[in-house]
Amino acid sequence: MELKPSLVGLVPFAAMIMAEFFDVGLITLSKAALSKGMSNFVFVVYSNALATLILLPSSFLLQRTTRPPLTFSLLCKFFLLSLFAVTVTQNCIVTGISYSSPTLVTTLSNLVPAFTFLLAVVFRMEKMDLRSSTSRVKIMGTLVSLSGVLLVTLYKGPAIVSLLVQYPSISSEDSFTSQPSLHNVFATESDWILGGLFLAIAFLSTSIGYTFQAAILKGYPSELAVVAFCCLFGTIQCTALSLFAERNNPSAWKFSLDIELLSVIYSAVCGSVINYSVHAWCIHKKGPVFVAMFTPISIAIAALFSIIFLGDTLHFGTVIGATVIVVGFYGVISAQSREEEEESHGVDHPPPSSETTPLLQTHMAV
Repeated sequence: MELKPSLVGLVPFAAMIMAEFFDVGLITLSKAALSKGMSNFVFVVYSNALATLILLPSSFLLQRTTRPPLTFSLLCKFFLLSLFAVTVTQNCIVTGISYSSPTLVTTLSNLVPAFTFLLAVVFRMEKMDLRSSTSRVKIMGTLVSLSGVLLVTLYKGPAIVSLLVQYPSISSEDSFTSQPSLHNVFATESDWILGGLFLAIAFLSTSIGYTFQAAILKGYPSELAVVAFCCLFGTIQCTALSLFAERNNPSAWKFSLDIELLSVIYSAVCGSVINYSVHAWCIHKKGPVFVAMFTPISIAIAALFSIIFLGDTLHFGTVIGATVIVVGFYGVISAQSREEEEESHGVDHPPPSSETTPLLQTHMAV
């Protein structure tokens, strides 16, 4: 049974929203494992090693007839991509989590759309013509979405509702409300600046990875193979980094068979195998900006999870900020959809400079 074209067009949206839910869960589990004392460097190694064991055989089996041949030049590109998309990104994110909180991670992750949009414009992967209404909508939508992020971060506002009343079994001394909120914990920790710096580097590296991956997929349209080799080279790079960072601590390579093992498995399966594959497929189909624009949704998902599972209070600032984020997100996505529809109907546009050969593509022909 074939899906209708209108339903097929919704698949990338559904896949990216699912990926954002997985990302929020990954951030929470990673923080729990690191809080027990697990090495952040070793965590990344184990996660990527397990993902490689799943992805590499799968890519050869599932795409053995459609995968283009591998070349030394292509393997070098995979190695460089893994440096940005895996080694720098994952190690900086996990280190940033260990110094700060999941709240800061979801907040700063919203730098990704802005970074990716700028990089895509610079490397001519994204159309940019200020005479075009769709280009202006994209710019405004990105700015509106970022302003929503700032609103959620800086303005709390009056309380609207708390779901703790629906959990009478939680006693007052065990209640999450008896502990400082994530915002307060974050505010009282002196390491938040260092954590924020690591996270900013991670999300800039994420944007570079999205842009670089889009260029690679133009010449090598095999998403699963790209992700598999990215995890393979990422494992090698992260192992070298971990051996250096934990050279005086051999016990760092041990982990307990509880939350630490669960977090490694979740990170490998949901964070790498599923999410990386979804991101690669959507980057190939829709471009890096499409993928990056879903990042602000994570802050709304994180707030929803906190309300449902932790009994946090829903505040007016969160609702207004989330609404602003959605409005900006819708503006960018609708403008991009309009561009694709006009291209499919052969509508001519004024020739912006972005329609020339992408800079990355000219230097990366496979």
